[in-house]
Amino acid sequence: MTLSKKEKDRYHRQIILKGFGLEAQLKLKAATVLVVGAGGLGCPCLTYLAAAGVGKIGIADADKVSLSNLHRQVLYGTADIDKSKCEIAKEKLISKNENVEIITHSVYINEENCLEILKNYDLVIDASDNFNTRYLLNDACVILKKPLVFGALFEFEGQVSTFNYHDGPTLRCLFPEKPKEGVINNCAEAGVLGVLPGIIGNWQALEAIKVITQIGDVLSGKLLMIHALSNEVKTISFKTNPKNKEKDSLNHFFKIEDAKNQEVDNYLLKHWMDEDDIQIIDVREDFEFENTNIGGLNLPLSILEKTLSKIDGKQKTVVVCQSGVRSKKGLKIILNHYPSIEIYHLKGGLSTYLL
Repeated sequence: MTLSKKEKDRYHRQIILKGFGLEAQLKLKAATVLVVGAGGLGCPCLTYLAAAGVGKIGIADADKVSLSNLHRQVLYGTADIDKSKCEIAKEKLISKNENVEIITHSVYINEENCLEILKNYDLVIDASDNFNTRYLLNDACVILKKPLVFGALFEFEGQVSTFNYHDGPTLRCLFPEKPKEGVINNCAEAGVLGVLPGIIGNWQALEAIKVITQIGDVLSGKLLMIHALSNEVKTISFKTNPKNKEKDSLNHFFKIEDAKNQEVDNYLLKHWMDEDDIQIIDVREDFEFENTNIGGLNLPLSILEKTLSKIDGKQKTVVVCQSGVRSKKGLKIILNHYPSIEIYHLKGGLSTYLL
């Protein structure tokens, strides 16, 4: 494999770096990287991996661009709303660097497709925003013996690490089990300062480049934590638990339930509220409900299991929250308690309903 004259000119500032050189640039060109999630973390990560000259980049995301994405997902603009993130990202990345091959997987990663998709890449980057996907990617990378670059956000804090690098520690060595539903919210629920995903997503790209080129110290067995408001940056170390390396199947790790068939959109919900006798369960916190609501029972997800007796299990029910994430979790909790209930959740949440 060689670099063309144009490629040498494009990457000149990297190639002349002491300790990097032509050899490292060729390693980037030969590399195949999968980025799972084309959102706040994925956009900057994808942008700089493509700019750096990674030869083949896969993007896995089934989402479409929405207005609320634009303050932090910098690959997209107003004209891209309601379009596929994968396809828009591919178009923008190729316009920046036509030498890079972009492969799109316009699906959500799940137990059925995970191993089949991941096996085609040297390195996986977790730019997702939910714990199910994080643990699924971790376990799949253990099975396939692939390194996984991890990035996470919570309010004003960001985290970065690299798991399963040279048989090093995994996500489960740091956090053995995913948090219980409702304990920690994602960005859609807790909010995020637009610039922070840019910082963390770029750091993930840096980690990926270090793994590929084998330069510098990789964050293997280390969790980097950055607090944006206090300017505090610290690193904690963790060790391998051999039990977390003994995986040969994704079965029984966890089940990603799909409530897709039980979604209701804004228009149908409004029609039901006008025409039918339905039960609205709002699983947001008390202060959110008090600020704005469409009526119904306020049973926060954090205490939902303790308040299930307040729900009429014989009435058509719609679960709502701010973005549709907590309502899907609430639906599953209620359905487990009332197996015969007719129940739905509001797709996109009240943030779209109240527009």
